[in-house]
Amino acid sequence: MPEPPQKHGSPWRDASAEVRLARQMGLAPLPADLRLSVVVPAYNESSTIEEVIRRIRQHACDVQIVVVDDASTDGTADVLERLSSEDTGGSLIVIRHERNRGKGAALRTGFERATGEVVLIQDADLEYDPAEYPRLVWPILEDKADVVYGSRFSAAVPHRVLYFWHAVANRTLTMLSNLTTDLNLTDMETCYKAFRREVIETVRPTLKEDAFGIEPELTAKIARRGYRVYEIGISYSGRTYAAGKKIGLADAFRAVWCILRYWRWD
Repeated sequence: MPEPPQKHGSPWRDASAEVRLARQMGLAPLPADLRLSVVVPAYNESSTIEEVIRRIRQHACDVQIVVVDDASTDGTADVLERLSSEDTGGSLIVIRHERNRGKGAALRTGFERATGEVVLIQDADLEYDPAEYPRLVWPILEDKADVVYGSRFSAAVPHRVLYFWHAVANRTLTMLSNLTTDLNLTDMETCYKAFRREVIETVRPTLKEDAFGIEPELTAKIARRGYRVYEIGISYSGRTYAAGKKIGLADAFRAVWCILRYWRWD
């Protein structure tokens, strides 16, 4: 049996009501002395990867950006090589897979290099806005959560209106995941997941999924270990398949298999 999560002290826990409200609204910047690791899996995102990195760097904290290029063929590697050569502070780490292995494999590679107190996943396609990091990270810093999910389905914030059946599939997979984990998430498949470093250190060696099955696998293993999970609403600017969206029907069937598999076995 896994050991129960450890309690953590927090120098930011005792704050005024005004400060706590500002943090909940995303108006309070992240502490300058926070080490934040952002893991960015990227595959054929040459048109957006530079802007994603620019937005991540707008945060005033100590940000480590770990980009894993999953054997892109569209010039993403060239953009990353240029950005890496221009990075004089060493905050940008670029790793390239020699063959396309999938999002899960890219995340495992990135997690191995992450050194931050908080580790956050960021897709490279600009569907998710790095401006929302404070709302994801503050519950961890205030010692309310060990893991925070950003939900596309629980916020009164802007969302691009796209595929109806994608939303149905997401909600169905989340419900099935909740039935097996006893969590009450509204968006298990979300990209935005933030973790206390100790969570990643514990879970990373057990991760197996190479593709999008990493989402239900992470969720099952977090729930099994009893970590405190929070969920906050986020905005979402979804893109079309013509614009490069990659997840498909086969990934949905794989997600069902992963939910059932990791419900019973670690």
